[in-house]
Amino acid sequence: MKYISFKLNKEFRRLYGRGKCLVLPQVVIYYKRNNLPYCRVGVSVSKKLGGAVQRNRAKRVMLAAFRQILPQLPHGYDFVFAGRVKTTKVKSTAVYGAMQNALRREGVLPL
Repeated sequence: MKYISFKLNKEFRRLYGRGKCLVLPQVVIYYKRNNLPYCRVGVSVSKKLGGAVQRNRAKRVMLAAFRQILPQLPHGYDFVFAGRVKTTKVKSTAVYGAMQNALRREGVLPL
């Protein structure tokens, strides 16, 4: 399955305001149905997490975990992943496991 990246601030704000929120120790997930034949994803990392190296690592980790989940996802969802301090210190497999469990609990991923 393919996905498209969010780039515009209004796309992020729409999901922050109208989407559902899952708070995990490693990442915060905002999601909402979009009724499109593909998924859209955005990654947000605050400067509070550290310098450019730490922020870029957090983005890479979250996107790597999302790419692992992508084949299991149904079509038509928007996701925004917001990094937390712990994101810079863990591997993508830990983030993948946390994302997978949370999305299964919410009914986004099949059991």
